[in-house]
Amino acid sequence: MERDIRCELVSWDEVRRMTLELAQRLRVEGFVPDIIVAIGRGGWIPGRLLSDYLDVANLTDVKVEHYRGTEKQAIARIRYPLRADLTGQRVLVVDDVTDTGDSFAVALEHIHGCGEPAELRTLVLHHKRVSPYVPDYFAQEVAEWRWIVYPWAVVEDLSAMIADMRDPPANAAEVADRLLREHGIRVSVREVEEVLDLTRSQSNL
Repeated sequence: MERDIRCELVSWDEVRRMTLELAQRLRVEGFVPDIIVAIGRGGWIPGRLLSDYLDVANLTDVKVEHYRGTEKQAIARIRYPLRADLTGQRVLVVDDVTDTGDSFAVALEHIHGCGEPAELRTLVLHHKRVSPYVPDYFAQEVAEWRWIVYPWAVVEDLSAMIADMRDPPANAAEVADRLLREHGIRVSVREVEEVLDLTRSQSNL
């Protein structure tokens, strides 16, 4: 990740609040899908929460690879395809964020090849204005670009930031201080220690 890039750390409570708000909006508009398709990996948890809040048992996914940690791959591609017939169904496609718009472009093309839905709508937690693709629903619009760190990707994202730091920090307290100064995100020393411990464990596998 580029140094000094601005980030936003999203809490589990914020995720719950945003997905609940979106579920209520869907109900008010009278759109309760027959099936929810989560774009993996970012859409898995919002999709599962929405399936609970909307009482939609049919939840599946399509895996699109675009980012690994904070590193963007050259092109978005389908890693694991959708195995469902969507013909005649009301479909809700869910991801965590729109950024380049590439994930939705690839996923929607693939989804339309799985039968023609009766209706298809898209939803994210955060929509960045820089994205050429605008979903039907989003909880927050991000006017000034920043990297969003979701609670299910904290270890992956923070470890990438730490690895890119010039002059490796001496301890967890220094890491926490530099994350605040360089990226604008506030994490506790204990959280940093957990990330460092997990990262070390993974490197020893």
